[in-house]
Amino acid sequence: MPQFFTASDGARLAFTDEGEGLPLLCLPGLTRTGADFDHVAPHLPGVRLIRPDYRGRGASDWTGAATYTVPQEARDALELLDHLGLAQVAILGTSRGGLIGMFLAAIAKERLTGLCLNDVGPEIERAGLEKIFAYVGRNPAFATHEDLAEALPRLMTGFEQVPPDRWLAEARLHYGQGPDGLRITYDPTLREAFLAAFEGEPADLWPLFDACAALPLALIRGANSDLLSPTSVAEMRRRRPDMIFAEVPGRAHIPFLDEPESLSAIRGFLRAVA
Repeated sequence: MPQFFTASDGARLAFTDEGEGLPLLCLPGLTRTGADFDHVAPHLPGVRLIRPDYRGRGASDWTGAATYTVPQEARDALELLDHLGLAQVAILGTSRGGLIGMFLAAIAKERLTGLCLNDVGPEIERAGLEKIFAYVGRNPAFATHEDLAEALPRLMTGFEQVPPDRWLAEARLHYGQGPDGLRITYDPTLREAFLAAFEGEPADLWPLFDACAALPLALIRGANSDLLSPTSVAEMRRRRPDMIFAEVPGRAHIPFLDEPESLSAIRGFLRAVA
């Protein structure tokens, strides 16, 4: 069951806090919730998993498109750490969560013990963005989780050898069942915020990546990712030769994180943090 805290602007935000050991703040993808990490959680004994639902997602309050930004979500993360009395945490950031992690390294590096990025970096490929533009804020055109799970192998190009029960689990994790079909589990106005963030010339995010200097750093990439290119990865590795890196075969954006390659990188990262 989720717990709740109240952010400084009055928003009631949900999170889960489970396990004991090294605190790991798990920041999910753009439209997702703390359930993004359900697949990897059983593989991380000895870790305290803290998993927020961003504002506008899951069980957290909907606060409007103007508040669905990386800087606001970073502030919410810091306020959650204050609420829990945690001076420092390691971060595992999936997609949007990785961008928030890099932003936190730039504005509050003293609160981080390390950052593990899941299929995201300081350069975001337009092809991957356009796929997100197509679905964000819209309900899927499927009546049931089973219908969606049957279609996902065709829709999620770049994913290979994913068993049917995993697709069904994914459908149930990320969509609710409504009387007229499946429903997104977040504020539809997130679409406005996301589209606005990518209007005009792309922002230079390399200073955020460089702000991670001296922090233990890891990167996981889906081998078929259309959001994080091999060229970007090569530059990230050039700037941080010590960065733990794993490429997951048969995965696009985003790896589930319980693949052997993902787990090896995450465990190596946790050892470096510890």
